[in-house]
Amino acid sequence: MPGRFEVVARDGATRAGVLETAHGAVETPVFMPVGTKASVKGVLPGELTALGARIVLGNTYHLYFRPGAELIAELGGLHRFMAWDGPILTDSGGFQVFSLRHTADRVDDEGVTFQSVYDGSRHRFTPELAMAVQRELGSDIAMAFDECTRADVTPQQLEQAVRRTSLWAQRSRAAEPAAGQLVFGIVQGATDMRMRERSAAEIIATGFDGYAIGGLSVGEERGAMLATVAGTTAMLPDDRPRYFMGIGDPVGLLDVIERGVDMFDCVLPTRFGRTGVALTADGRINLRNARYARDPLPLVEGCRCPACGDFSRAYIRHLVMQDEIVGLRLLTLHNLHHLIDLVGAARRAIVAGRFAEFRAGLAAGAADPIN
Repeated sequence: MPGRFEVVARDGATRAGVLETAHGAVETPVFMPVGTKASVKGVLPGELTALGARIVLGNTYHLYFRPGAELIAELGGLHRFMAWDGPILTDSGGFQVFSLRHTADRVDDEGVTFQSVYDGSRHRFTPELAMAVQRELGSDIAMAFDECTRADVTPQQLEQAVRRTSLWAQRSRAAEPAAGQLVFGIVQGATDMRMRERSAAEIIATGFDGYAIGGLSVGEERGAMLATVAGTTAMLPDDRPRYFMGIGDPVGLLDVIERGVDMFDCVLPTRFGRTGVALTADGRINLRNARYARDPLPLVEGCRCPACGDFSRAYIRHLVMQDEIVGLRLLTLHNLHHLIDLVGAARRAIVAGRFAEFRAGLAAGAADPIN
């Protein structure tokens, strides 16, 4: 039954759960690859499945402009359009209003007026429009429209954004979703816990199928971010999934899992792959560095991804330096595998009641301390 969420194991604040959606169950914690424009860059749907991905993201803002939600609906919805038969979460476009704020002409209680990044034409996004687009896309999880803020906003600006996010949440929830579509609300408030408490109370009172922690990873100090995550998860309903929007570094993923988060997404693994960077348990490898020109080792010893199974660092570096697309694809596949595998191992550790041991083992260099 879509919307059912069951916590199957706990270890301290960490949780392992199962979220039912119209396109299948999602085991949590889960990393969700980002397919902003109906494609995870450089990766085919079958490859995502082989990597262990179970849910991907699409973006309301970009799909609204190109190719248009009506066209996607006409062709059978987003799942059929991108040939992905698993669950899909769609962002509402609220973060794009933040990240592309130089294009915004006006933000008021009704919505946002802005210029398209594609052709400069003027458009108006409202909660109703954002939800209507997501209804046409037919995603499994639709996000409420919200106002994300910078880390350095004034208290007055932050209060205004929290108030407006609550107003828009009510209107988003009142909109008719697609059949079986879940709707998640978003808690804002930057690192101000008083504002977080207000936002959480108002969003929870509106009533959603899940709750996202928004407005973080936007420039604040990491310690303050983690303290805010811990404080916010404690405010959220225990029987609903918790989603941290926009985190994808390995240490960061484990940090938020440790604080009770169930779902997360980030463009980092695919973006790094396109710039010649591989993620490893010991940090990042920049294949453009000359030290790897004759390196016969795989990116990561023992890794089961397509890149590490057959190719050396020297070969992948050669591809990157020659702008060969296959090199960037191999790095993207590796990075996605690394994060998906890491989160899967974290889930096994939670079920076994050994998450702290798992983290300690990673720090000591064990590939997977909990088998």
